[in-house]
Amino acid sequence: MAVITYREAIRQAISEEMERDPKVFIMGEEVGIWGGTYAITKGLMDQFGDKRVRDTPISEAAIVGGATGAALAGLRPIAELMTINFGLVAMDAIVNEAPKYHYMFGGQMTVPLTIRAVGGGGRQLAATHSQTLDVIFAYFPGLKVVLPATPYDAKGLLKAAIRDDNPVLYIEHSLLYPHKGEVPDEDYLVPLGKANVMRQGSDVTIVSYSRMAQISLEAAEALSQEGIEAEIVDLRSLRPLDMETVLDSFRKTFRCVIVEEGWKSYGVGAEISTRIYEEAFDYIDAPIKRVAGAEVPMPYARNLEQLAIPSKDDVIQAVHEVLGIA
Repeated sequence: MAVITYREAIRQAISEEMERDPKVFIMGEEVGIWGGTYAITKGLMDQFGDKRVRDTPISEAAIVGGATGAALAGLRPIAELMTINFGLVAMDAIVNEAPKYHYMFGGQMTVPLTIRAVGGGGRQLAATHSQTLDVIFAYFPGLKVVLPATPYDAKGLLKAAIRDDNPVLYIEHSLLYPHKGEVPDEDYLVPLGKANVMRQGSDVTIVSYSRMAQISLEAAEALSQEGIEAEIVDLRSLRPLDMETVLDSFRKTFRCVIVEEGWKSYGVGAEISTRIYEEAFDYIDAPIKRVAGAEVPMPYARNLEQLAIPSKDDVIQAVHEVLGIA
């Protein structure tokens, strides 16, 4: 296996899928000549030409709307949005059109559309460019929502998304782009809707996804020095949501901490904890704890921004509380 960055894993997935299938193309703001805001598509225009790597006007509604039409016509577009925050401008196409055509027309048409977007905070991009909005999009049936936490998953999940006949919103975290990990040289897919047990443990289950899965891993390693072994479940996707893996882990540890970067109110943690209470109540040895972002618009000042985002210490404290040793 090669050790590559999260950024390179995504670029490889796009390049390999475009080589494999001539119906795959990418469109978005500055994806061609500039190579993408985060350099993901750098070199792809030279490799595939400007018909398959298409720079677009600054209009997210046009990008996703046009890509939806291309998917309905038989192509497999990858629509890039500079940030998930701009997805709010294209909400009609993302949640009210692409996810519903297959159902509304009785399965007569498919929408094999992949929408790539960057989410999360930590880069001092302030309140309107640093939001974690994944739970909003995960609310809508028909739209798959995927959030990789490692280079391995970044490549395998994106390739699976591109080959899927349903619209998939694939959300990358900008702070993970330099993160390195092992990625197989051969072709592989990571199934959508299947969680991953990133670390085995027996004392507490920590459920997370995207960058918070990496933060949870850091917390677990620190907890291990105290003799506390945490099991880490990376959800990988919010829709489909793999509760079976979460529940299997919880039935082993009897305690749970849920870690998300988004706001706690109405969030992913609320859904996961409720499902545990509904489906595994007899296994609960302690109240479930949620670790989430501060319920404020993201500050610009770096010190305040860091306080608004869950940290390793926040996870450790929550685990201590669940275990009754706070």
